[in-house]
Formats: sequence, C-alpha cells, structure tokens
Amino acid sequence: MATPLDLEEQEQLDQIKHFWKTYGNLISWLLIAILGSYAAWNGYQYWERTQATKAAALYDEVERAAASGDVARVKRSLADMKDKFGATQFAQQSALLAAKTLQAQGKSDAAREALSWVANGASDKAYRDIARLRLAALQLDAKAYDDALKQLTQEFTPAMVGLAADLRGDVLQARGQTAEAIAAYQQAWQKLVETPDYRRLVQAKLNALGVEPDTAVVSETQK
Repeated sequence: MATPLDLEEQEQLDQIKHFWKTYGNLISWLLIAILGSYAAWNGYQYWERTQATKAAALYDEVERAAASGDVARVKRSLADMKDKFGATQFAQQSALLAAKTLQAQGKSDAAREALSWVANGASDKAYRDIARLRLAALQLDAKAYDDALKQLTQEFTPAMVGLAADLRGDVLQARGQTAEAIAAYQQAWQKLVETPDYRRLVQAKLNALGVEPDTAVVSETQK
C-alpha cells in the first residue's frame, strides 16, 4: 500500500514530467542559444587576441623596413598589413610610418597613397586627422592646392581644428588668396590657445600679412 509520502513524491514527479513535456523543448533551445553565444563570444575574443598579436608582429616588420630605408620592403610589408589586418590600428600606424619613410626616400606618390588610405578609411579619428594634415602638406608641396583644401575643409576633431586652419591658411596664401588666408590664420590663432609655441608661429604669419591677432580677436568678440 502506497504511503502518503510515496503519493506526494509521485505527484511531484508527475508535475515535473508535465512541466518538462510542456516547456522542455523551449528550455533546451534557450540553453543551446545561451551556450552557443557564450562559445561564440569566447571564440571572438580569442580571434581578436590572435589577430592583435599577429598584427603587432607585422608592425614590427614595417618598423624594421622603415628603419632600413628599404623602399621595396616598406611597400611590401605595408601591403601585407593592409591585406591581412587592414581594420586594426596597427595598420593605420603602419601606413603613417610608411608614408614618412617613403617621403624621405623621395617616393611622394607612394607616400600620398599611404596617407590617403588612412585619411579615407581610418576608424580612429586621431589617425584620420593626422593623415589628412600630412597629406595636405604633401599636396601643398606639390602645388595641388585644390586637393589640399579638400582635405583641410573636412571635419576635424577639436584638438586638430587649429592645426588644420593654419595649414589651410598656408594653402590659401600660396594660391594668392590673402584675405582668405588671414581668416584661416585668425581661426588658427583662436583655436590654438593651449599651444602657445605653435600660436606664436601663427602670429608671425599674421604679422607678416600686416595683421595683429589680438586686434582680430577683439573685433571678433565685438561682433
């Protein structure tokens, strides 16, 4: 004869069976989804770490190539970096370093190409802005004024706005647009408050054009 305890246990067991029959498939799929997501996340983290390690090693190769001044090796190592790890910051750093080396070796076209790649596709805004400034400077040297202004009239991060305005003034002055150059230098003067050494250079440019920057600031304030 079944005891009350046996009946109670049987009832609980029946309830569990009924619950599992009703919700078992749903619970199973939820567990599979959760465990699958966890496994995928761990796999992605491992892949990222592996990619970063490989990219760092290849960046060392770019550095060694740059230090040796071997143009062919620089181009080859940069091409490998862009092909295999183009989305990483190591690739952006490599392109900036390669551009500097290529320019020093007289390979201006290759330097501009490397900088354009960073300027147009860098995920990091700081690298993007550095590339834009360097590219515009090379275009100014090549008298490609329209191309330089195209770079310098794009959006820059606040820390780079003053530098971009100063270089834009140089381009405009080279084009003979003195009034526009003064306006650009005035903007640079106002934006470079926290870099007094560079600000003095901008002041010298304004003074050479017969303009006192302090006066310019006052007149802007009074508007």
